[in-house]
Amino acid sequence: MTNPSDLDLFEAWRAQPAPLLPLLHAFHERDGHLSEEALRAVSKDLRIPIADLFGTVTFYHHFARETGGRARPRVCVGPICALRGAQKLLDGIDDALGMPCPGRCDEPIPVLDGDRVLCGLAAADLSERPSPLPPKTPDPASECVFAHIRTPGRASLDGYRSSGGYGGLTAALAGSPEALLDVIDASSLAGRGGAGFPTGRKWRAVAEAEGAPKSIVCNADEGEPGCFKDRALMDYDPHAIIEGMLAAGYATGSTRGIIYLRYEYPSTMKVLEDAISEARAAGLVGPDALGAGRPFELCVRRGAGAYICGEETSLLNSLEGKHPFPRNRPPFPVTHGFENLPTVVNNVETLASIPHILANGADWYRDLGLGDHAGTKVISLSGDILRPGNYEVPMGFSLATLLEEWAGGAPEGRTIQAVTMAGLSGGFLAGDDLDVTLDEPSIRSKGSFLGAGGIMVFDDSRDMVDVAHAAMEFFAEESCGKCFPCRIGTQRLTERLHGGGPNDLGDWIDEVNDLGKTMKETSACGLGQAAPLITESLLRYFPAQVTRHVTGDGSSPG
Repeated sequence: MTNPSDLDLFEAWRAQPAPLLPLLHAFHERDGHLSEEALRAVSKDLRIPIADLFGTVTFYHHFARETGGRARPRVCVGPICALRGAQKLLDGIDDALGMPCPGRCDEPIPVLDGDRVLCGLAAADLSERPSPLPPKTPDPASECVFAHIRTPGRASLDGYRSSGGYGGLTAALAGSPEALLDVIDASSLAGRGGAGFPTGRKWRAVAEAEGAPKSIVCNADEGEPGCFKDRALMDYDPHAIIEGMLAAGYATGSTRGIIYLRYEYPSTMKVLEDAISEARAAGLVGPDALGAGRPFELCVRRGAGAYICGEETSLLNSLEGKHPFPRNRPPFPVTHGFENLPTVVNNVETLASIPHILANGADWYRDLGLGDHAGTKVISLSGDILRPGNYEVPMGFSLATLLEEWAGGAPEGRTIQAVTMAGLSGGFLAGDDLDVTLDEPSIRSKGSFLGAGGIMVFDDSRDMVDVAHAAMEFFAEESCGKCFPCRIGTQRLTERLHGGGPNDLGDWIDEVNDLGKTMKETSACGLGQAAPLITESLLRYFPAQVTRHVTGDGSSPG
């Protein structure tokens, strides 16, 4: 039977947008786990079938079902931290669990302890540290989203306004929504979360779509290993994201915004909520946010640990309290998004670019890029590199210059053997193909893609088959299971990279290529389509290492 404290939780969240996740978090924090009694009470109150609710809750990594489970420390065992001794740290912490990459690759090894993130290479050295600021670059005049991020106090409303914050929005509100759309179109801003879809075109589609209320959803679930740029933007420049969402609301006629934040950023949750409270107190969020009688309400919803929720339709299903499977498309979120209504889904970096474009103009932003490319891109750089961190570079910038000059190259006595692109999803680049520029046409010509901009570096001491196995193991764990090509294919490829499959090299390669081809052609979403890039690029760049793995000798497969 529901007790009085349960009733208080239901009253607090039932009437709010996207109530399931915050309600589950409230029980999880209060009780230290999600009991069967609590889940049955949620099922009854929100009218969600109990079997569906159990399936949804158990899909997420961080909802504990056993007593005291929430208190168990989580240690990152992702690709970069694994190279730094993550397993030893995991073994050295009582009752700890391993977790996928939580977005602190620039400061390994992170440990999630309740609502604290601790970092260190040994249990005795763990400490709570602020998110690292982006390193200063040789050309700060070329920056957009990082232009003011290093200014002390930038996260506060006063600090944000001291360098012109909300000025672009104020000017835009004095004009028409159509004029604002024209500026975004003219800037050539494209999505910075990986897909690269033109932002102005997406906003215009929502503005023209029928149905209300319309929504702006900020995708802050950067779960791709090796990506941590959005964390820096939210921690040090939260009002830029809010201003970008307000501008999107005005341009599209949307009245509500939701920031979907990944679970592993607990301190960021407080930063965002404090910034929203400041904005609401100043009248920037609320009933007259976009002009008299033009409301815009804004809230944060915290995920619970699921890589697939970085895919926009999985994220929308998660917000709606459904199992976070990807949706079939069409229809697209611009017409059938949150609650089946027109919705803009934009990445953090995309939204953070908007205030700077509004303040400085479309031409300014477009001209930041090199050659025919528009704007900038934040690259999260980690691994075997002297100066890891987030670097904002012009689109079309040289990868080699970023690695060797800006970030200092490989550790002393080592050389760079390979890098991953798009976090893990773009597979490897190596050899002469490291001589690319950071833009989609250049990188796609090498069989990879830029994506969200995570780049992990591996020096010549690393076994690339082991690296590939860890990457594929991650994809197998994070596959949502909706479609069998991805669900089965990632498992089979993981096995092939861990000693399974044929002993004959030719048969092994044929089988791996056939698995990859099937996955790319028939998987339901980007996870299954991208995972085979790991094995494709491994075969392309490291045939001798593959040969040793399969046959035990060093001859090349030719």
